[in-house]
Amino acid sequence: MVVGRFFVVSLACALLHNAIMIAGDWGGLHYVVSTVISFAVVVCAGYWLHGAWTFPRAERGGMSFARYALSMSANLPLFVAGMFLGVDLAGLPVAIAAPLVTVLLWLFNFLATRWALRA
Repeated sequence: MVVGRFFVVSLACALLHNAIMIAGDWGGLHYVVSTVISFAVVVCAGYWLHGAWTFPRAERGGMSFARYALSMSANLPLFVAGMFLGVDLAGLPVAIAAPLVTVLLWLFNFLATRWALRA
C-alpha cells in the first residue's frame, strides 16, 4: 500500500518537476537554475503530499520537514550530474534527459522519504 501511494505522489512530483524543467528550458534558463527552482517547489509539495497521504502516521513538523528537505537535497547534485551526462555529454534535449534522470533517482527518493517521514 505504501509503495503504491508513494508511486502516485512521486509521479505527481515528477510531473511537476519535469514541467518546471521543460518550461525553464523553453524560457532560456540553464538546467541548473531550473533544478533549483523545481527543488524549492517540489520539496514543499512532496512533503505535504507524502506526509498527508503516503505516510499518514508520519511525524510532521519542523524536524521532519528538515529531514525531508535534507534527504531531497541529495537529489540536487545527483540530478545535476545526470543532466550533465545526458545533456552536455550525450547531447539529449532537456525534455528527454530530465524524465530519464528522474526515473533513475526513484528508488533513492523512496528510501530517503521513508527515512525522513518515519512514524
